[in-house]
Amino acid sequence: METKKRTLAKATTWQVLGLMVMTLIGFFMTGSVAEGGAYAMITATIGFVTFFLHERVWAGIGWGRS
Repeated sequence: METKKRTLAKATTWQVLGLMVMTLIGFFMTGSVAEGGAYAMITATIGFVTFFLHERVWAGIGWGRS
């Protein structure tokens, strides 16, 4: 079992990596680091909210639980 600190570190580095990749994709699409960064922040926010809602829906489904 991992410690909470390790899990938090992994989640943080994963999110930073994702933001960097999305910023690069946005930069290549627009030619602007600012627009690329905005694109990354928007997609990260949408992804966070979508994941949260997805988890709440699944919390109400009993299938697959012991």
